[in-house]
Amino acid sequence: MVEINTIKNKLKRDELFLKQKTAKAKAKRDRRTALKNEEASNPEKKEKRLAENVPNTLENTREFDETMVEEDEEVAADEATDEFAQYFQNGMTPKILITTSKGPSASVYEFATELVDIFPNSHFVKRRPQFEMRHIVEFSKNRDFTDVMIINEDKKEPNALTLIHLPDGPTAHFKLSSIALSKEIEGHGRTSSHKPELILNNFNTRLGHTIGRMFTALFPHVPEFQGRQVATLHNQRDFIFFRRHRYMFKNAKRVNLQELGPRFTLKLKWLQKGTFDRKGEHEWMFKPEMETSRRKFFL
Repeated sequence: MVEINTIKNKLKRDELFLKQKTAKAKAKRDRRTALKNEEASNPEKKEKRLAENVPNTLENTREFDETMVEEDEEVAADEATDEFAQYFQNGMTPKILITTSKGPSASVYEFATELVDIFPNSHFVKRRPQFEMRHIVEFSKNRDFTDVMIINEDKKEPNALTLIHLPDGPTAHFKLSSIALSKEIEGHGRTSSHKPELILNNFNTRLGHTIGRMFTALFPHVPEFQGRQVATLHNQRDFIFFRRHRYMFKNAKRVNLQELGPRFTLKLKWLQKGTFDRKGEHEWMFKPEMETSRRKFFL
């Protein structure tokens, strides 16, 4: 084969380059056609190729974490006595108080309205300037709330979410970003009052398992399937993406999804033992120096 860079005439050089490019594309197309015909007559060969042809991603090449959760007796024993055991063992119905930081803006009220629509048996309570976090926690305990959700803001936009499980904690603080209200989603559906189904993805470490159980405890045990509503919390690279859909059966084999909204993304910043306390003990806190690699994840 003639080396293109040895040809001095530009027109000849371009002509030869085009011929080589066309020939290369034809050879690749012929290989794919031959493989397609071969796999059509032998489906097992296609299954074997797909099973072996797994691309490397940041997720499947993540650094080993010794806290990865597996089904064993130690994990089961811990979960039987943790702060969420009463919800999982006794079937306690969640009751959530949703409030804001002091002096909230209109956008925070809009987001709070969306949260009330997401979580069954949730109630919005307007926060007065004289009420500190400890007052809110005591108020909620006295009225049998199981969780408190506080929306924080910066520059008149929601930027953080604090979740407190009652009566004994823990408390989790998340960075809040990429918010899209239901009305901002093109073609969104209308929600109903049915209790949604819940999907949790990729909460694999002990820390992630705790956060997953914390989110699970916000939803009733038995969803109302006739509503066909699904809330999804998908963890990818320690970013937790929230989505809500309604599934619609077209026929026995085909299902369509209609997004209901809202959309938002959470990133865990710290997890504290007990209810909120500025001087309390933290089970886990994110620090920049902890990111030693792009393949290091904590949830």
